[in-house]
Amino acid sequence: MRPMADVTDTTFERDVVQRSAEVPVVVDLWASWCGPCRTLGPILEKVIGETGGAVELAKVDVDASPGVAASFGVQSIPAVFAVKDGQVVDSFVGAVPEAQVRAFVDRLAPARGEADLLAEKGDEESLRAALALDPAHHVAVVALAELLVGRGDCDEALQLLAKVPETAEVRRVAALARVGPAGPGDPSAELDALLDRVKGDDEARRRFLDLLEVLGPDDPRTARYRRALTTRLF
Repeated sequence: MRPMADVTDTTFERDVVQRSAEVPVVVDLWASWCGPCRTLGPILEKVIGETGGAVELAKVDVDASPGVAASFGVQSIPAVFAVKDGQVVDSFVGAVPEAQVRAFVDRLAPARGEADLLAEKGDEESLRAALALDPAHHVAVVALAELLVGRGDCDEALQLLAKVPETAEVRRVAALARVGPAGPGDPSAELDALLDRVKGDDEARRRFLDLLEVLGPDDPRTARYRRALTTRLF
């Protein structure tokens, strides 16, 4: 998951529960009609953005994703929950002041070491230095892999990504490495052709899934083609 992402009933398990094993995730349950939500949202984004990836934000529209709201037992919004290792460790309700949000986030953010500080710089030299200190530093691995894909060093990128647990970001960059940095342009024709092969052809199925990862969850074609894949496989 990116430092901030929109999460749905479908993606919650992957982008919050699983991701929280790697980094604390703050879940902001909100709705477009909720005035206090519109006040709190930018504060959360600002404060969590300042952690440099040490804490991530998942925004859940309760109207679009009622299952997530029900799982938290939400009765009023905005409602904010901190999730670590798949468990809720802190929460608050209402549009609290920035100082209170900052204290909430500070309790979650782990102390930053030298590798974290190097990874935050984002240039290749600093990222490689971070990995020299911590070869499995998740942020540095993903950031360096994305830089490598951008210049065509896809094999090295995939070797790097194999060193860390799979997350949404790892899957995205790995798919980009396999598809190629330029991407396929409009992949609709290729996806349509691959659908006839996905059931009995592992390579075709992998290519199909990689193309969907490159499209991303916000592209409406992704959900449509995932449903089509499920129909063909089962």
